[in-house]
Amino acid sequence: MGKKSKQQNGQQPRKGPSTSSQPAVVAAAVAAAPIIFYPSDGPSNVELLQTKSASLQAKLETLTKHGMENNRAGFVKEFVPLDLSEMDANLYLQDLTTAFEAETHWTNLISEIAAIRCGKGVDRIEGDQITKAVFYFEHPLLAGCDREVAFCCRGGEWRAEG
Repeated sequence: MGKKSKQQNGQQPRKGPSTSSQPAVVAAAVAAAPIIFYPSDGPSNVELLQTKSASLQAKLETLTKHGMENNRAGFVKEFVPLDLSEMDANLYLQDLTTAFEAETHWTNLISEIAAIRCGKGVDRIEGDQITKAVFYFEHPLLAGCDREVAFCCRGGEWRAEG
Protein backbone atom coordinates (compact mmCIF):
# COMPACT_ATOMS: atom_id res chain seq x y z
CA MET A 1 0.00 0.00 0.00
CA GLY A 2 1.42 3.34 -1.01
CA LYS A 3 1.55 6.51 0.97
CA LYS A 4 -0.81 9.38 0.38
CA SER A 5 0.91 12.49 -0.82
CA LYS A 6 0.45 15.59 1.29
CA GLN A 7 1.24 17.83 -1.65
CA GLN A 8 -1.13 18.39 -4.50
CA ASN A 9 0.24 19.28 -7.91
CA GLY A 10 3.63 20.19 -6.45
CA GLN A 11 2.21 22.79 -4.05
CA GLN A 12 3.83 23.17 -0.67
CA PRO A 13 1.62 22.63 2.39
CA ARG A 14 0.08 25.86 3.59
CA LYS A 15 1.57 27.29 6.76
CA GLY A 16 -0.50 29.26 9.25
CA PRO A 17 0.54 32.23 11.40
CA SER A 18 3.58 31.56 13.54
CA THR A 19 2.20 32.87 16.82
CA SER A 20 -0.64 31.47 18.84
CA SER A 21 -1.27 34.76 20.64
CA GLN A 22 -3.66 35.84 17.94
CA PRO A 23 -6.44 33.21 18.01
CA ALA A 24 -8.81 35.31 15.85
CA VAL A 25 -6.18 35.59 13.13
CA VAL A 26 -5.50 31.85 13.30
CA ALA A 27 -9.21 31.01 13.16
CA ALA A 28 -9.70 33.33 10.17
CA ALA A 29 -6.73 31.80 8.35
CA VAL A 30 -7.99 28.27 8.96
CA ALA A 31 -11.50 29.23 7.81
CA ALA A 32 -10.10 30.84 4.64
CA ALA A 33 -7.79 27.94 3.80
CA PRO A 34 -8.93 25.88 0.85
CA ILE A 35 -10.09 22.35 1.58
CA ILE A 36 -7.77 19.89 -0.10
CA PHE A 37 -8.86 16.35 -0.83
CA TYR A 38 -6.19 13.74 -1.35
CA PRO A 39 -6.97 10.94 -3.77
CA SER A 40 -7.09 7.42 -2.40
CA ASP A 41 -4.05 5.29 -3.04
CA GLY A 42 -6.25 2.26 -3.66
CA PRO A 43 -8.01 -0.35 -1.62
CA SER A 44 -6.89 -1.02 1.91
CA ASN A 45 -5.99 -4.45 3.16
CA VAL A 46 -8.36 -3.80 6.09
CA GLU A 47 -11.96 -3.88 4.94
CA LEU A 48 -14.69 -2.87 7.36
CA LEU A 49 -18.25 -4.08 6.91
CA GLN A 50 -20.80 -2.70 9.36
CA THR A 51 -24.54 -3.11 9.65
CA LYS A 52 -26.75 -0.66 7.79
CA SER A 53 -29.22 -0.69 10.69
CA ALA A 54 -28.82 2.35 12.95
CA SER A 55 -30.67 0.61 15.78
CA LEU A 56 -28.50 -2.51 15.60
CA GLN A 57 -25.35 -0.39 15.41
CA ALA A 58 -26.53 1.46 18.55
CA LYS A 59 -27.07 -1.89 20.31
CA LEU A 60 -23.55 -3.00 19.35
CA GLU A 61 -22.18 0.30 20.69
CA THR A 62 -24.02 -0.26 23.99
CA LEU A 63 -22.78 -3.84 24.30
CA THR A 64 -19.20 -2.79 23.54
CA LYS A 65 -19.45 -0.01 26.14
CA HIS A 66 -20.60 -2.51 28.77
CA GLY A 67 -17.72 -4.76 27.80
CA MET A 68 -15.13 -1.99 28.03
CA GLU A 69 -16.49 -1.06 31.46
CA ASN A 70 -16.45 -4.73 32.52
CA ASN A 71 -20.17 -4.38 33.27
CA ARG A 72 -21.15 -8.02 32.84
CA ALA A 73 -24.61 -7.65 34.38
CA GLY A 74 -25.42 -4.72 32.09
CA PHE A 75 -24.10 -6.64 29.10
CA VAL A 76 -26.19 -9.74 29.84
CA LYS A 77 -29.31 -7.63 30.40
CA GLU A 78 -28.88 -6.04 26.93
CA PHE A 79 -27.62 -9.15 25.11
CA VAL A 80 -29.67 -12.24 25.95
CA PRO A 81 -32.87 -13.08 24.06
CA LEU A 82 -36.00 -11.46 25.48
CA ASP A 83 -37.67 -14.85 25.90
CA LEU A 84 -34.83 -16.21 28.05
CA SER A 85 -36.01 -16.82 31.61
CA GLU A 86 -34.59 -14.71 34.41
CA MET A 87 -33.06 -17.82 35.94
CA ASP A 88 -31.28 -18.70 32.68
CA ALA A 89 -30.06 -15.12 32.28
CA ASN A 90 -28.65 -15.22 35.82
CA LEU A 91 -26.93 -18.54 35.08
CA TYR A 92 -25.38 -17.01 31.94
CA LEU A 93 -24.15 -14.06 33.99
CA GLN A 94 -22.71 -16.48 36.52
CA ASP A 95 -20.92 -18.34 33.71
CA LEU A 96 -19.39 -15.04 32.56
CA THR A 97 -18.40 -14.08 36.09
CA THR A 98 -17.36 -17.04 38.22
CA ALA A 99 -17.26 -20.17 36.05
CA PHE A 100 -14.03 -21.89 35.12
CA GLU A 101 -12.42 -19.86 32.31
CA ALA A 102 -14.98 -17.05 32.77
CA GLU A 103 -12.34 -14.42 32.01
CA THR A 104 -11.39 -16.09 28.73
CA HIS A 105 -15.03 -16.48 27.70
CA TRP A 106 -15.77 -12.84 28.60
CA THR A 107 -12.73 -11.54 26.72
CA ASN A 108 -13.59 -13.56 23.62
CA LEU A 109 -17.24 -12.50 23.70
CA ILE A 110 -16.46 -8.81 24.06
CA SER A 111 -13.79 -8.93 21.36
CA GLU A 112 -16.33 -10.50 18.99
CA ILE A 113 -18.96 -7.85 19.71
CA ALA A 114 -16.39 -5.06 19.34
CA ALA A 115 -15.20 -6.53 16.03
CA ILE A 116 -18.67 -6.69 14.50
CA ARG A 117 -19.44 -3.22 15.88
CA CYS A 118 -16.59 -1.69 13.89
CA GLY A 119 -16.78 -4.21 11.04
CA LYS A 120 -13.26 -5.57 11.44
CA GLY A 121 -12.90 -8.98 9.88
CA VAL A 122 -16.58 -9.17 8.95
CA ASP A 123 -16.87 -11.17 5.75
CA ARG A 124 -20.60 -10.72 5.23
CA ILE A 125 -23.86 -9.91 6.95
CA GLU A 126 -26.89 -11.99 6.07
CA GLY A 127 -30.49 -11.16 6.83
CA ASP A 128 -32.54 -8.08 6.11
CA GLN A 129 -30.93 -6.12 8.99
CA ILE A 130 -34.43 -5.00 9.94
CA THR A 131 -35.57 -8.12 11.79
CA LYS A 132 -32.47 -10.31 11.56
CA ALA A 133 -28.73 -9.94 11.00
CA VAL A 134 -26.13 -12.70 10.98
CA PHE A 135 -22.49 -11.59 11.05
CA TYR A 136 -19.85 -13.92 9.60
CA PHE A 137 -16.34 -12.97 10.63
CA GLU A 138 -12.93 -14.14 11.71
CA HIS A 139 -12.46 -14.12 15.46
CA PRO A 140 -10.36 -11.06 16.33
CA LEU A 141 -8.16 -12.92 18.82
CA LEU A 142 -8.02 -16.43 17.35
CA ALA A 143 -6.52 -16.50 13.85
CA GLY A 144 -8.30 -18.87 11.49
CA CYS A 145 -11.35 -19.21 13.75
CA ASP A 146 -14.46 -18.36 11.74
CA ARG A 147 -17.44 -17.21 13.77
CA GLU A 148 -21.03 -16.25 13.28
CA VAL A 149 -23.21 -14.18 15.58
CA ALA A 150 -26.94 -13.72 14.95
CA PHE A 151 -29.16 -10.92 16.21
CA CYS A 152 -32.91 -10.61 15.85
CA CYS A 153 -35.15 -7.62 16.43
CA ARG A 154 -38.48 -8.02 18.19
CA GLY A 155 -40.56 -5.04 19.17
CA GLY A 156 -37.71 -2.70 18.22
CA GLU A 157 -35.22 -4.45 20.52
CA TRP A 158 -32.12 -6.17 19.09
CA ARG A 159 -30.97 -9.25 20.98
CA ALA A 160 -28.70 -12.21 20.40
CA GLU A 161 -30.49 -15.06 18.76
CA GLY A 162 -30.10 -18.26 20.63
